[in-house]
Amino acid sequence: MKLLLLGKTGQVGWELQRSLAPLGELVALDARSTEFPADFRHPERVAQTVLALQPDVIVNAAAHTAVDKAESEPELARTLNATTPGAIAQAARQIGALMVHYSTDYVFDGGGERPWQEDDATGPLSVYGRTKLEGEQLIVAQGPKHLIFRTSWVYAARGGNFAKTMLRLARERDRLTVIDDQFGAPTGAELLADVTAHAIRDTLRDPAKAGLYHLAAGGETTWHGYARFVLEQAEAAGVALKAGPAMVDPVPTRAFPTPAARPHNSRLNTLKLRSAFGLSLPSWQTGVARMLHETL
Repeated sequence: MKLLLLGKTGQVGWELQRSLAPLGELVALDARSTEFPADFRHPERVAQTVLALQPDVIVNAAAHTAVDKAESEPELARTLNATTPGAIAQAARQIGALMVHYSTDYVFDGGGERPWQEDDATGPLSVYGRTKLEGEQLIVAQGPKHLIFRTSWVYAARGGNFAKTMLRLARERDRLTVIDDQFGAPTGAELLADVTAHAIRDTLRDPAKAGLYHLAAGGETTWHGYARFVLEQAEAAGVALKAGPAMVDPVPTRAFPTPAARPHNSRLNTLKLRSAFGLSLPSWQTGVARMLHETL
């Protein structure tokens, strides 16, 4: 089996290189690849790469993920998040490949307190959310066999992340202020990659499992709760902090105005995924603690 990974150097793409390798021959590309172009600014070139390589599975981990920046460059965000995934989907249908794609909780308006289900009405608040939703719709419209995973609050040990920012600030400042009215589940790139590999195997055996799924770690928290947990873990590991967990003050979203509106409710209901693929998703604390163990 041949697998094509697009966006190999991103947080999720980096972990996918590990998780997909045992499944078969893996070709991993990014925007700098030259022999087989994979720059998402050029949809037709990426589609030609798919047709030239003839993979059995295409995993798209590339996207425009700079949520605030997308507000000032909507056309680029649309190309990267919608137009090019749509072109890939068309090519995937032509060659009969399974396409795997990642989407986001930002396709919802963030209202209410109930975890979002796959068939709930969408209502994105930002350019990022709108373009990611359009990407989903274009893939479905093109009609390839597909797995679309909506996820939330993604982090990885590699590169920058919220936890590392909190640790840096806690070493520098006496008190921190962190938003406490946005709810979700921090989800590790490692978990996304491992579930993806498992789901690909199952879906190739049983194509009826193709479709849209919500994929996030278990449980829920706020950014304030997330920050406190990170600092509690750091203290337990003996890290010297000026601002400990008790010095993290909760504030509402309006305290930190941003160009793009954030959803207050990013909870995702993962029952469909867990039932279809026989999975038990670990708590968000388990993944964050593991990441911190690697980085502290």
